[in-house]
Amino acid sequence: MKFSSCFSSCFSHPSETTTTTDINKQEPQGENDENFTVFSYGELRLATRGFSASNKIGEGAFGCVYKGVLANGSIVAVKMLSVELESMRGEREFVSEISTLTNLKHENLVTLKGCCVDGTRRLLVYNYMENNSLAQILLGKQQNRIKLGWEARQAISLGVARGLAYLHEEVKPHIVHRDIKASNILLDQNLIPKVSDFGLSRILRNNVSHISTHVAGTLGYLAPEYALSGRLTRKTDVYSFGVLLLEIISGLAVVDFDLEHGEHYLVQKAWELYRANSILQLVDPIVGMNYPKEEAIRFIKVGLLCVQERARLRPEMSTALKMLTNDVDIEGVQISQPGLVADLMNIKLGQKTTSHSLYSKASNLESTPSTLSSCS
Repeated sequence: MKFSSCFSSCFSHPSETTTTTDINKQEPQGENDENFTVFSYGELRLATRGFSASNKIGEGAFGCVYKGVLANGSIVAVKMLSVELESMRGEREFVSEISTLTNLKHENLVTLKGCCVDGTRRLLVYNYMENNSLAQILLGKQQNRIKLGWEARQAISLGVARGLAYLHEEVKPHIVHRDIKASNILLDQNLIPKVSDFGLSRILRNNVSHISTHVAGTLGYLAPEYALSGRLTRKTDVYSFGVLLLEIISGLAVVDFDLEHGEHYLVQKAWELYRANSILQLVDPIVGMNYPKEEAIRFIKVGLLCVQERARLRPEMSTALKMLTNDVDIEGVQISQPGLVADLMNIKLGQKTTSHSLYSKASNLESTPSTLSSCS
């Protein structure tokens, strides 16, 4: 079954019963449809052994992900979305994911194999990623971690950058992901990164530079100007990528907390080390001593360039990629202070905010604890 049939059925109210029989009656179209399958709920239930807890491989705000084995033997990941009938939360993400991914083909983007629309049930089927997410292998439980050397971290960073550059500049109309973070970077058996979870993504139509939208994403990765105004641009993703890049190099959590010092921000730590001319202290000790120091310094500097407070000072993703590969020289490039979302209590994700005290420069952050919330 093909994408357009499934997609058109997704616009029905979730309280209405939509079956695969109804979908099959509709006329499919679209150049990429031959790779997209509409599955029955029964097929996916069987593949995941009844969506058993032992098959669960992930969980987020919009639903759970299960490992499944289809009748033909292929291994897949099945996301079962939680649909809220009143707010349509979950349904919107389902439609956004399908409408975005079925038209995108790139080595560093997750592959959507199909969907299931059955009554109020909304499921998405992806290629299975053997190494789960970057968050799992970098910051997860000890048994899930992989000791990543420099070459692996370099390849993952470049892969994510290529995927984002493709979304931002090669795809027409351009796409802003809006939730770049370690848990949304999946890794296949060869540790090739795949940008995933396009439920919050937005399309920049008619060559517009920005759109105004509700603030959504994950605290720690949120660009300050976006958290402040709801003004979404491609530079919003660039900021998130910068944070992610620093995370990959350091192996540190984006936001950490302890009783003695309160909250620690990775962006703040990187900036302080840069100012102290001790930037290599940020490199994860797991990497060891035998790594290219100049390249590590370049990667950290690019990360800091991407999280600069003023969005206009951040490079475009294609430029950031060229900086990482040393095709654009950054020697002598001035790096200004990063901005951080500091007053977390004033942010309510899902609503546009008008507070003017949301962000401060990294060196001015207080170390007092504040409440964290997130939307994944």
